[in-house]
Amino acid sequence: MQIALAPMEGLVDDILRDVLTRVGGIDWCVTEFIRVTERLLPEATFYKLASELHNGSRTAAGTQLRVQLLGSDPKCLADNAALACELGAPVIDLNFGCPAKTVNKSRGGAVLLKEPELLYEILCEVRKTVPANIPVTAKMRLGFEHKDGAMDCARALAEGGAEQLVVHARTKVEGYKPPAHWEWVARVQDVVSVAVFANGEVWNLEDWQRCREISGVDNIMLGRGLVARPDLARQISQVRAGLPVTEMSWAEFMPLLTDFWVQARYKMTQRSAPGRLKQWLALLTKTYPEAVELFNVLRRETDCERIDQLFAVQLDRERFLHAQHALQVQAQCA
Repeated sequence: MQIALAPMEGLVDDILRDVLTRVGGIDWCVTEFIRVTERLLPEATFYKLASELHNGSRTAAGTQLRVQLLGSDPKCLADNAALACELGAPVIDLNFGCPAKTVNKSRGGAVLLKEPELLYEILCEVRKTVPANIPVTAKMRLGFEHKDGAMDCARALAEGGAEQLVVHARTKVEGYKPPAHWEWVARVQDVVSVAVFANGEVWNLEDWQRCREISGVDNIMLGRGLVARPDLARQISQVRAGLPVTEMSWAEFMPLLTDFWVQARYKMTQRSAPGRLKQWLALLTKTYPEAVELFNVLRRETDCERIDQLFAVQLDRERFLHAQHALQVQAQCA
């Protein structure tokens, strides 16, 4: 059994990956998607979304990071996948599940589930180009509007060379609305010989147990549920190992939230850091009553220094100014 942290664009960045993997229970995680269109991307693009490449493609806790690409051009995806491998990516993951309208309109993500032949062509080209010792994996939904083609898409990906499939158990049109159709994950596993991961609507141990029973697969990818309950992967691991479940208290969690804020201060602009903190807090309110109170305090706060005071954080001024200058240079180059 493996437990993976989902690649949620605009949410699970290198900061959150670092904090969540330190809690424990996560076997591997994935970058936010790297958009590939018609050219070979500069190395800086990979390092921006996968800073862990500087650390052997692992988080500080030692959890493996996979690099995810999104696009529709087989040759261009293959060339960029090869570059990612040169930079140290241990696994290449391909995104066929993103439901965002802007992404789908530019022929990326879940819209490609309408074209299983193209899925097969992409996987074949990437698998042929990427070194043989580096696995290629893929994430899909059950379809764009309907689930009728889910089996064809899964077969296309597996036959094209995907060594694992993550199945988000909803269509693109269903988005993130409950329920997730875990029974369809079982159908996918029936038609492919590769390992299948279930994904979608697992918010607690009870959801995981029902998902496992209905889907019939042991492997799980956790997204919003893990962000909202940071020790969910650890709880699942404890159950699987026959150990007593120890839930993370707010007191145990607060140092991690504080470190998240500190990293956000160094790595983000003063304009964007408060928003990212509140984004995570909004999800944490599903688990912790204390998060509700803190979120209400911070709801309209945009002053980073006042938030520093709330968390009793004192930044290294020289390091902070250097980091902010680097962000400005990065923005100018972009």
